[in-house]
Amino acid sequence: MINKKGFSLVELLIVVSIIGIISVVAAVGFSKAQKDGRDRRRIDDLKSIQNAAEQMAMLSGTYPTTAASYLITSPAWTVRGQTVLEKIPGDPKGNTSYLTSGISASGYCICANIENVKNSNAENSNCSFINSTNYYCVKNQQ
Repeated sequence: MINKKGFSLVELLIVVSIIGIISVVAAVGFSKAQKDGRDRRRIDDLKSIQNAAEQMAMLSGTYPTTAASYLITSPAWTVRGQTVLEKIPGDPKGNTSYLTSGISASGYCICANIENVKNSNAENSNCSFINSTNYYCVKNQQ
């Protein structure tokens, strides 16, 4: 009578293969969730900047007038002693500034490079809203 203890090599290989497949599926799902989370943060950041720029325009009559005003290194936006925006948010992947174009006292365009195309609303970083490819942009509302 043979007393079998333990698992055969085939059984171990099957278990290791199943664990590997489950790990790959979980990693892919986690990566997509991270990209969507970063895109959501980018969109929220741009809307915060847009709200602050609109508030600044209502209080002072003009938008921030230089591209440097929209950099993550720029000082807080204040009008008549009231802080409109404490700190310019940066891109969550790399903490770099968002893209700007058309910056003037009467308008602005701020864009983020989006990782998931389904979250985009613009064709390029110049606020062309014709096709949605890799950018999410906001521009002046007045």
